[in-house]
Amino acid sequence: MVPLEKLDQITQRFEYLEARLAQGTAGGDFARLGREYAELKPVAEQIAAYRGLLEDIAEAEAMLSDPEMRALAEEELPKLKASLPMMEQALRVALLPRDAADARPAMVEIRPGTGGEEAALFAGDLLRMYQRYAEARGWKFTILEETQTELGGIKEVVANVQGEGVFARLKYESGVHRVQRVPETESGGRIHTSAATVAVLPEAEDVDIDIPAADIRIDTMRASGAGGQHVNTTDSAVRITHLPTGIVVTSSEKSQHQNRAIAMSVLRARLYDMERQKAAAERAATRKSQVGSGDRSERIRTYNFPQGRMTDHRINLTLYKLDQVMAGDLDEVIDALIADDQATMLAEMEA
Repeated sequence: MVPLEKLDQITQRFEYLEARLAQGTAGGDFARLGREYAELKPVAEQIAAYRGLLEDIAEAEAMLSDPEMRALAEEELPKLKASLPMMEQALRVALLPRDAADARPAMVEIRPGTGGEEAALFAGDLLRMYQRYAEARGWKFTILEETQTELGGIKEVVANVQGEGVFARLKYESGVHRVQRVPETESGGRIHTSAATVAVLPEAEDVDIDIPAADIRIDTMRASGAGGQHVNTTDSAVRITHLPTGIVVTSSEKSQHQNRAIAMSVLRARLYDMERQKAAAERAATRKSQVGSGDRSERIRTYNFPQGRMTDHRINLTLYKLDQVMAGDLDEVIDALIADDQATMLAEMEA
């Protein structure tokens, strides 16, 4: 089991942070210390529960020598000891190294893959699925940039998701999503296979990524619209090109100032994600699994509409509840992915 000295260190750090924040002495470090406190809180609570169980076992064992309390101790002790392995496992999971980006908001980018208009329509279905999931979890889902096809499909959409533990859960959605169904555009009733790609990036802060002014080119242009009142007649759209990497980001809201802020936020997220992907690739040489790595070239999931089936290929999980999944009921599959990722990390740490 984990050495008690390490548990002491974590508890002491948590209590120190708690005191600093309660006294208001964190000063300019308030946000940073607040994040560390939030990350340590569930770990500290798990440590307290584990230690409480150990104390209860010790007390029950001491009661065995008291004739008046012996019967009670003999009844309680087996129950307490039986719960110890589960408590130890929960503590191991709580102590696993955490992704530094888990607590961050996320940028979600969805684009159609193979399949033409049907792929664009499916990209729109995925967008609505994530909107409903965010709503169910109390997250704020804001579309930053959206380009639609004539039939209402999605050419590209970029959204920002704010809330508790957003990236920790949505990061498992990165990859190729495949759909098998009869397209709305198909009159012959044949089942087609199409795909859309999802990229989930942790939102980056200014301190994470420094972008020198000399590294970017900013162009303004007339925003395109769906026609009629939606056509923007001013040069408010912004396109930012990151010269060292060639990354191009656009935003076409009504305000040019707002567009610059949105485009820079998306650019920072993409550059930050590039650094994370590079680090993940280096770690992958020693990892057996990359369930949560966000490899966007990997086909991760199939949505089979005729059979009402969703299959996540990374963990061989099949659910016959496709309607609920498309309606935003994603917790079962995401919880399974998190559990698999944690099991892999535990196995690697104990190997």
